[in-house]
Amino acid sequence: MAYDTGNIIEVKNFGISFAGKTVIKSLSFNVKRGETFGLLGSNGSGKTTTIRALLGLYQPDAGKLLINGKPFDPNGETKIGYLPEERGLYKKENVIDTMVYFGRLKNVKKPREWSMSYLKRVGLEDFAKTKIEKLSQGMQQKVQLGITVMNEPDILILDEPTKGFDPVNRRLLMEIIEELHQKGSTIILITHYMDEVEKLCDHILLLKDGVARASGTISEVRRKFHKNSLDQIFIDIYGEQEEQYNA
Repeated sequence: MAYDTGNIIEVKNFGISFAGKTVIKSLSFNVKRGETFGLLGSNGSGKTTTIRALLGLYQPDAGKLLINGKPFDPNGETKIGYLPEERGLYKKENVIDTMVYFGRLKNVKKPREWSMSYLKRVGLEDFAKTKIEKLSQGMQQKVQLGITVMNEPDILILDEPTKGFDPVNRRLLMEIIEELHQKGSTIILITHYMDEVEKLCDHILLLKDGVARASGTISEVRRKFHKNSLDQIFIDIYGEQEEQYNA
């Protein structure tokens, strides 16, 4: 093949600007097949822009963004699950009908049975007939995660999946994500919780102002910054009292 079969995602010299302002500048990185990859950065660093360009929602000004060696094709063979930070569900519909609808779109076998099993696991089985607008934000988030993972996607992109969750529900969702990883899904995780990064991620990339400030395994990044704490490294790069870092 003409592409590296070890990499399911390849970003090469990616650049993009909006209204004359450069958002991403010559960004390159790879995501290996089957790994969990942490895409990290403060708000406005370019994480979501990169994901949207990867999925064809934005057109890059420069470079290439490839999935299995090709630009993303929504009708292609690679199954993508994307949980954006801005959630979106049909709020006038009830939970189970919404999940079954998406399950059918995704060709899930027995979507009602799968959905009810998932709702039971996340403690929402008694809310299956409840309209989504009547649920709390955390409950809605659980429903949308179920819709995102129900077809066991080849690539699962999670943008702040546990934001606003209490420790019990964070742990539950982390277990669900880890199970998908064990089944072979490639995970891209966007989060500000460094404990999630340390628990799940094989490689990480830290973006600031659209430029990669550090990348590699967690141990490699720690060595570069001479620190054991990812929280402290994050503060060093993005905090107001930023230390000068020379790559």
